[in-house]
Amino acid sequence: MEIGQKVQVCRLRDRLARGIVSKLGKVGTIRDFKMTDGSGVGAIVEFEDKSTTWFFEDELRPVEN
Repeated sequence: MEIGQKVQVCRLRDRLARGIVSKLGKVGTIRDFKMTDGSGVGAIVEFEDKSTTWFFEDELRPVEN
């Protein structure tokens, strides 16, 4: 995965905040990366409504243009 790539939220591990759950199935663009727990990397995704949140890489799948 790389910055600028389109991705779809395909699953959620365990975060149940309403705003995050509403992103399941949505397509967004990777804007940056962040360290999650010291050993993992998460992707910061921006959606069409300009909201952003981060996801683990296994929660995302690439979208073909």
